[in-house]
Amino acid sequence: MKDPQKEGERWFRQAEHDPSYNFDGGFYAAACFNAQQTAGKALNGFLLAKGERPVLGHSVAELIQRCETYEPSFTPIRSKAGKLDRFYLPTRYPNGLPGGIPSEVFDKEDAEGALQVAAEVVKQVRKLMAEVG
Repeated sequence: MKDPQKEGERWFRQAEHDPSYNFDGGFYAAACFNAQQTAGKALNGFLLAKGERPVLGHSVAELIQRCETYEPSFTPIRSKAGKLDRFYLPTRYPNGLPGGIPSEVFDKEDAEGALQVAAEVVKQVRKLMAEVG
């Protein structure tokens, strides 16, 4: 088994790298999806660092609830972080929307909000990872 702390750090480093590429290019639907993925990777990193094996699932809401079992300081961001899950499918697939396509539906405002919430999750995990490491 890999060292839990090192494996958690690997996932967290990727989470820190992901967020802004699509936003800067004007690909707002993709930026919303990446925000959801960024939060998920950061939370996965935290859970891996705590020794969980394997960490399964893609729901930020479910991952953050699991993180709360180790650290109650996740509670204040649970509600808004969980809302990132709405960007998991509809930002990528036209059949995830009642009409239109993701690139026409998700805009700069959506992406800014999603990236801001993802940044809060990353900030919280960074703080906790620094305390452990």
